[in-house]
This record gives sequence, C-alpha cells and structure tokens, in this order.
Amino acid sequence: MSIQTAFEEATETYQVPRLIRLAPNLYGACFTLMKMIPARYILRRAEAQGLLGPDTVIVETTSGTFGLALAMQGVHMNRRVVLVSDPVIDERLYRRLVDLGAVVDRVPAAAGAVPGGYQAARLARLAEVKSEHESTFCPEQYSNPDNPRSYATVAELFLECLGQVDCVVGPVGSGGSMCGTVSNLRTVLPECRAIGVDTHSSVLFGHADGHRELRGLGMSLMPANLDHRVFDQVHWCSATAAYAATRQLHQQHALFMGPSGGAAYLAARWWAAANPSALTVVMLPDEGYRYQDTVYDDSWLRSAGHLDAPAAAEPVRVQDPTRPAGSWTTFDWNRRSYAEVMAAAGQDGARSAQGAR
Repeated sequence: MSIQTAFEEATETYQVPRLIRLAPNLYGACFTLMKMIPARYILRRAEAQGLLGPDTVIVETTSGTFGLALAMQGVHMNRRVVLVSDPVIDERLYRRLVDLGAVVDRVPAAAGAVPGGYQAARLARLAEVKSEHESTFCPEQYSNPDNPRSYATVAELFLECLGQVDCVVGPVGSGGSMCGTVSNLRTVLPECRAIGVDTHSSVLFGHADGHRELRGLGMSLMPANLDHRVFDQVHWCSATAAYAATRQLHQQHALFMGPSGGAAYLAARWWAAANPSALTVVMLPDEGYRYQDTVYDDSWLRSAGHLDAPAAAEPVRVQDPTRPAGSWTTFDWNRRSYAEVMAAAGQDGARSAQGAR
C-alpha cells in the first residue's frame, strides 16, 4: 500500500468513504464524518459566490455532526461559527465544538415539550441569532439544494469502484445524503433502488411526532431536501434494534460505527440476503466514539432495557405507514410523493406535509 495523495486541509480527508465488503453482495460505505461532505461543499461554494465576507458569522441549527463539520471547516476558513442546539446534544460533541472555537447556543429543556419540539425552538432561536449579527451565513442543511448536490461525488465513487449498484440503503434525516446519492446514481442506473431508514415518532414518512431515543436520523419537522419520490421502501427501527445491529457490525466486521449506521445495516443486511443477485451499498454515516458510554456499554444497555428481548430477525410489513407496529417495520413506498402515500393511507397528507414532495 502506498500513500498517493497529500491534503491541503484536514476536512478534505473526510470526503471519501471506505467501501468495505460485509457480505457477498453487500458493501458498507463507511464515513468518519459524512456530514463533512455537504458542510464543506456549501461553505466553499458560498465563499466562491461572495456570500462569506471576512466578518460573516456562520450560523446553523444542529444538535449533531453537521455542526461538527461546520466548526471544523470554519477553522480552515477562519470564520466564527454559532450553532443553535438543544439540551440533548452529546456532551463529548459539545466539548469538541467549543474546543474548535464554535459558540453553542442551547435552547431550554422546556422547548422539547411543545409542538415541533426542539427543532422548532432551535429555528426560532436561530432567527434571533441572525438578527444579532450584522453579517451571517446559514448553510440551511434542511432546504439548501447544495446539500443533496454535494453527494454527487459519493455516487461517482460508487460507480467507479463498484460499477453496478442495485440498491442503496441509508438513514434519513435532512434527506441530503440519500436523495443526493441516489438521484445522481440514477442518471446512470435508473433502476437503482433506494431504501430509507427512519425511526419511530419521526414525521419523515408518516409517523406522528414524538420522543425519539435513536439519534442521527428522523425529524420532528419535514425538511424541504427530502424528496419522497426517491424512495422505494422505508424501514422504521427502534433504538433497541439499531443498537443491537450496531454492536453486530462491530463484533462481526470490526466496524466501529454509530447507531444510525447500525439501523441502516439492519435493513441492508436483510434486503441483501433476500436479493442475492443484487449489489447493495449501505451508508454508515459516522463512527462510534460518541457512543462508548451508551451503545457500546453493556451495563448501560441492560439498565435501559435494551437487552431484555432478542432482536427481531426480520421486519414486520405494514400497509399503513402512519401506524407503528413493532420494533422494526417496513413499507413499500414505491417512489411516490408524501401526499400520494398519505392519501392512500386515508390520511390528510397536506395537514402535516407542508413542503413535502
């Protein structure tokens, strides 16, 4: 093995995932920090367009790894970064953000109990932060088309390294990674399937909003970057199911990934086994270091009740995506819009799908 490339910036090294074979027809796309792809792309493009002046403050609402990616790229670009977050932000992540020089503004815990939850409260606080600075730039990961656009490089990598890709499985949050990667793949492989992985009490594919233990996927508000027409199938995974799969990924493949990747692996492993002639790629967005005291701690798992019952071997197929039915369920979305699926399910799609496609 030889080192063939030198890098100008540390963030540049996060652009390319490692493709690891997990089964004869299943590859894992293993990212150290997948959110670096849209964060770096959006900020560099904004700078090139003159949207980032020398005194412009980068502001965003995030409680996860997108904020980390912005803070890291902000170091390279010598820009101030203000991140509006909430009380459930991981303490290790918080400390790292502060060490990178970012200001982390957390909304109060009481905000989680009102409609829209923390995400609505964070958006309201973000508007206040913008008004407090003369010049700001917000990457707007949930609505900025540069988010899905940035994943063209991932699709190119899949095509270059694997050739035929029949199915991509990945967790869904902002919609950027799955919609961007699959849409670009389909310019060459229109038959490529997309399987989105969500969690219970997330509004993305029809559940009512509620408390979600599993982090890194799911939302309380519908992001404009989520194009539902991309998806052939959707899975909902409980925290227990995702944690078990995350540990299996580590124990059986030595891949130390986060639980959103574990949830995606659960669905991808099942689909790949049922379709042995199809080549499947599963998106594994980040590593497991933030979860060493939880997902990778048996004592914590036991005390939280996550070891009380064996994990399900396969998902329960549901006919109505609005009705949770077990720890792991699946629904054939069939590349329809949100309104079409909700109408078929007898729901008022327009009621909760404002802006959804």
